[in-house]
Amino acid sequence: MKNNMGSSDKIIRFILAAIFVALYFTGTVTGTWGIVLLALACLFVLTSLISFCPLYAPFWLSSCKTSVE
Repeated sequence: MKNNMGSSDKIIRFILAAIFVALYFTGTVTGTWGIVLLALACLFVLTSLISFCPLYAPFWLSSCKTSVE
């Protein structure tokens, strides 16, 4: 897997994951939507840690900076 996520993309995903977890554990979002938010938070953290988003791959998208040689 080639990295396709830049640092700004990873930071945004970590922040969203933290917000989703906070919403769930404060009881603001409960039930099915709460579980969905927790699943998304886990997905965002995982993709940020490995710097690869599987949804970017089929569309040849990348938020990594490219070096000009």
